[in-house]
Amino acid sequence: MPIKSACLGMAAALMLTSAAIAQTSDTPATPPASASAPAAAGAAAPTPIPEAALTTSGDLLDTLKANSQFSILVKALDASGLSSVLERPGPLTLIAPTDAAFQALPPAELADLMKPENAAKLQALLAYHLINAAVPPAKILGTKGPVTTVASREVQIDASVSPAKIDDADVEGQAHASNGYIYVVDKVLGDPATAAGITPAAPTTGG
Repeated sequence: MPIKSACLGMAAALMLTSAAIAQTSDTPATPPASASAPAAAGAAAPTPIPEAALTTSGDLLDTLKANSQFSILVKALDASGLSSVLERPGPLTLIAPTDAAFQALPPAELADLMKPENAAKLQALLAYHLINAAVPPAKILGTKGPVTTVASREVQIDASVSPAKIDDADVEGQAHASNGYIYVVDKVLGDPATAAGITPAAPTTGG
C-alpha cells in the first residue's frame, strides 16, 4: 500500500478509535475495564512503574529521536508514514519497543516489514502499539485488564505486578512527552509475521 494511503488509514483509525473509547483530549484514560480491586488493608502496595532514563524532548516523536535506543522504531514509523501521527496534539500513549526488542525478531522478518510494499503491514503492527488517549501510570497502578489500541485490538496491561507487563512484554520504564505517555517495553507486541491491515471500530451514529 502506498505510504499516502497508509497515512489516511491511520487518520481514520485514530478518529474512530477516539469515538470508540469515548475519551476527550483533556481526559486521561480510565483504568482497564477489568481492573482488579484495590489491595486489601495490610497488603503490599503495588510498585510504581519507574521513570525511564530518557531525554524527554517535546512531543512523542521528538522524544523517540532524542534517545538512540529507539532508532529502529523511528525508522519503522518513517517507513509506514506514521511519524506525523506522533506529532499530533494528542493525548496519545505509545508502547515503545527498544532497538533490542526489534533485534530479537528474526532478521528476515524485520527486513520484510521495512520494505515499502509492506507499509500497510508495518502500519498495522505499529497501530497495535498506540492508544488514542492518555494512560498515565498513576491511573493503571495496581490494576490489570484490556485497553483498546488504534488497531481496534486490545492490549492487556498488568500494573499489579513488578515489572508491569503489556501483553507478554515487560515495561522497562515510562516517560511523559508534551502530547502523551511512553511505555518502554522489551518486546515487539503482536505477531509481526501475520500483521494485517487496520480494521478500526465502526463509527457510531447519532440517535
